[in-house]
Amino acid sequence: MAYDYDPQNIFAKILRGEIPNKTVYENDHALAFEDIQPAAPVHVLVIPKGPYVCYDHFAQEASDAEIIGFTRAIGEVCRITGVQPSEGGLGFRVIANTGQAGVQEVPHLHVHILGGRVLGRMVAPA
Repeated sequence: MAYDYDPQNIFAKILRGEIPNKTVYENDHALAFEDIQPAAPVHVLVIPKGPYVCYDHFAQEASDAEIIGFTRAIGEVCRITGVQPSEGGLGFRVIANTGQAGVQEVPHLHVHILGGRVLGRMVAPA
């Protein structure tokens, strides 16, 4: 299935500097910024700078450099925000919502890094 990227989505506008953000971290391939409606004490969004709709689109079409840069950005955000268990943090959750069933609200790949408290179960056991 081909993905139809909308260059007018809010994250594309943030990447172009048309909408301000509170940047947490940035590298050549990713931008991380504070969520405007945080669901936890730490709630940071990490987005690739390329035009990818969702995670599988990114995984299938991004270059190795983009994949590495995006993944490293997630690690840096966890370090910067202090949620890494290896550094004394309580841990964190990484969420990537995809499509209608996954309740994806913005059609640009983004992961939510949530932490700073015990988050509870995300999905009830079957």
